[in-house]
Amino acid sequence: MALSNSQYEQLMRTYEQRQMDDEYRLRQRSQKAYSAIPSLEALDQSISSLSVDTARKLLNGDESALSSLKQKIYSLTAQKRQLLTEHGFPEDYLEPDYICPDCKDTGYIGTRKCHCLRKAITDLLYRQSNLQEILEEENFSTFSLDYYSKNHIDPVTGRSSLEIMQNAYKTCQEFTESFSKKFQNLLLYGDTGVGKTFLSHCVAKELMDASFSVIYFTAAGLFDIFAQCIFHRQSEDHPEDLEHIYNCDLLIIDDLGTEFANSFTNSQLFVCLNERILRKKSTIISTNLALEDIKSIYSERTFSRISSHYTLLRLTGDDIRIQKKLLNLGGTKDDTP
Repeated sequence: MALSNSQYEQLMRTYEQRQMDDEYRLRQRSQKAYSAIPSLEALDQSISSLSVDTARKLLNGDESALSSLKQKIYSLTAQKRQLLTEHGFPEDYLEPDYICPDCKDTGYIGTRKCHCLRKAITDLLYRQSNLQEILEEENFSTFSLDYYSKNHIDPVTGRSSLEIMQNAYKTCQEFTESFSKKFQNLLLYGDTGVGKTFLSHCVAKELMDASFSVIYFTAAGLFDIFAQCIFHRQSEDHPEDLEHIYNCDLLIIDDLGTEFANSFTNSQLFVCLNERILRKKSTIISTNLALEDIKSIYSERTFSRISSHYTLLRLTGDDIRIQKKLLNLGGTKDDTP
């Protein structure tokens, strides 16, 4: 499920604690440096006094005071750095040491969520979904083409399941490699148990490791979230809004077509896909449905968005899960896909 108000507040308390820890570490370093270099404290006091005096002059209409302050502070700061290095300290020893220098451990850059906060939110969502353990097992490094046959020919494309999967694997790798530069979406569709979900997990792992925000939902789970947000907005524990779904770097919708389809799910799927296209936020959809079924179930306008803005990857072959069971029954255990 998506992030609740209480979970968001918990994350923000974490950031407040980071800021307090930053201040504590800076005080500790300052005390150590002042003890070793007594003249250093006097320089800091001079900088503070200059700032107060300049503020007073600005209030009195002296517009040149700010320029003068910058020059004096630059000179005093240079003296501080020289003293520190002369006594064996790094020159930035008395600068704040932030975990995330981009947002200075506040979680926000202006009014925008920092990448570190977006990733913290996504990590929390993944922990709820137990996908972190799955991604340790299902990723590009554990992917295997051994389950795809040269002899299994797809009647639609005329290619073997091995050729099809080799192309899909390459496309998914290129998707991750160009993710920051190119807006793109994927539809993985076709036979049951041929690796569609596995491939989406491969992409998710690569992008999460690169600090992109990734959110995974089964189709049924996603529509449950939409229902909570729309019909129970006053509930204390429902998500604060749909921003995390609409604005995460990558949304994965798994097993589209397994949910109970109705006019609500159809309209919400269109809104979600359309909103993410408008925002240029990437989406991966996996489904056992044929293209004709997607059109008939979810409407032509939804199918139009998918066919116009998604790379369509049709996957065929024998059910890998059945192959694994047969191998295990034969005394060979292989956990690779």
